[in-house]
Amino acid sequence: MPALSHSHLVLIPSYNTGAKLLDTVRHALAVWQPVWVVVDGSTDGTAETLHVLAAHTPELKVFVLPRNRGKGAAVLHGLQQAAAAGYTHVLTMDADGQHPADKIPEFMSVSQKNPQAAVLGKPVFDASAPALRVNGRKVSNWWANLETLGAGIGDSLFGFRVYPVTPLRQIMERSPWMRRFDFDPEAAVRLCWQGVKPINVVSPVHYFSAAEGGVSHFKYLRDNTLLTWMHIRLMCGFVLRLPLLLWRRLARA
Repeated sequence: MPALSHSHLVLIPSYNTGAKLLDTVRHALAVWQPVWVVVDGSTDGTAETLHVLAAHTPELKVFVLPRNRGKGAAVLHGLQQAAAAGYTHVLTMDADGQHPADKIPEFMSVSQKNPQAAVLGKPVFDASAPALRVNGRKVSNWWANLETLGAGIGDSLFGFRVYPVTPLRQIMERSPWMRRFDFDPEAAVRLCWQGVKPINVVSPVHYFSAAEGGVSHFKYLRDNTLLTWMHIRLMCGFVLRLPLLLWRRLARA
């Protein structure tokens, strides 16, 4: 039987993910409830399919944004709705099936035992992972650990995480950024700046091919340009916060 929680929910942002979205939702519902999906202006008919499922699945809630605004914007919408409903934590997972639903209970358990922390997935890649993506993320990870003075972010880009709702929502509502592909690394860094401890939990990840129904909206030039601009912003913030970060690091020593 799936675990039913009144504090922790699964939040799935989705944009034109096709049939994989329904599989992801069903797998999540099989191990944890409730599950919420934010359909981010999709045009592939997935919103209608989910509404049919939600009509006889009370543990599933579907929000539909009228236009595509980006992953971070979809997550923020979910955070705001979760806060209004009294939930304290959300586990975010990709809609394309890359993240293993059977790890949800483990991540939630770690969060429930450490409610002030952010539980960050640390990916273990199999042969399906594109080498360019695997090697490229090492650059972002290096910058994220510099920007936090080694606070312990195991992977800055992996979106399988449990976030405490209040600090992340407050950070995002104060910032015009973190609305698209830059959401995951910037969320991890800024939560560390706020004093939210990261806890890393190992998780496998699988990239589905197009023949398997896999969908990717990653654009190498566009998204790496976005990440570069994000790290420039974060480095400016890092310089301003350096005395505080140094004090925290010395306190941990």
